[in-house]
Amino acid sequence: MPSTNETNNADNMPLVQIRGLRYFRGSRPIFDGVDIDIMRGHLTAIMGPSGTGKTTLLRLIGGQLCPHEGSILVDGEDVAKLSSKQLYQLRKRMGMLFQNGALLTDINVFENVAFPLREHTLLPEAMIRHLVLMKLEAVGLRGANQLMPSELSGGMARRVALARAIALDPMMIMYDEPFTGQDPISKGVLVSLLKNLNDALQLTSVLVSHDVREALSIADYAYVISEGKVVEHGSAEAIRNSRSDWVHQFIHGEKDGPVPFHYAANNLFEDLMQG
Repeated sequence: MPSTNETNNADNMPLVQIRGLRYFRGSRPIFDGVDIDIMRGHLTAIMGPSGTGKTTLLRLIGGQLCPHEGSILVDGEDVAKLSSKQLYQLRKRMGMLFQNGALLTDINVFENVAFPLREHTLLPEAMIRHLVLMKLEAVGLRGANQLMPSELSGGMARRVALARAIALDPMMIMYDEPFTGQDPISKGVLVSLLKNLNDALQLTSVLVSHDVREALSIADYAYVISEGKVVEHGSAEAIRNSRSDWVHQFIHGEKDGPVPFHYAANNLFEDLMQG
């Protein structure tokens, strides 16, 4: 049996520890020396403009991609060095909410949530039924368990996908732009659900998003990435009060600043005269 001190030390260690991460797409660096800690039991937001590699980071954590340099440890295991069997076992402990929900369109809501339980466990049908209904109750959609995905609104589909993501009671869940394309009511429901589920289930959550207000409203800690680097990290309050001009422009949605409104070009008068 581990001692109390050993248990406390483990609880204080990051569940995900990224060090010196470098990843390229062709000759273009997506990540160029990135260090990130995802603490156990916390909701950590990874923010940045579109195209900065936020979804790529989730794929690297999940082992779908391998870093060119650096390491990614998940619960002490170096993801890039795991065998296929070991990676499969690790992934069963990680939930994923895809950007588009990714529900199976030919089966109903109940069967979508039951799918991972049938795929990865030997539980009897009676217990699977109870678990599915409990997960759907947690996201407010137990009454919709017989609906088909085509009958769901966008917000409902995202909540069903969330119920499926927590079906196996994972140690960690990753959210890929969960608020994209949602109306204000659906967005508010999702914000509340993500925070409440993280706290109630004692999950470790990784939220990638460019929806600044929503992400910072529920994040325990946040990283802002741009051009392959971490440009700021800290509490939500620290991010909001950052002295970085770039972070200030991103957080407040200003049209001009370190990221210029105009793409680099020759002098307008000279261009006009050449015509």
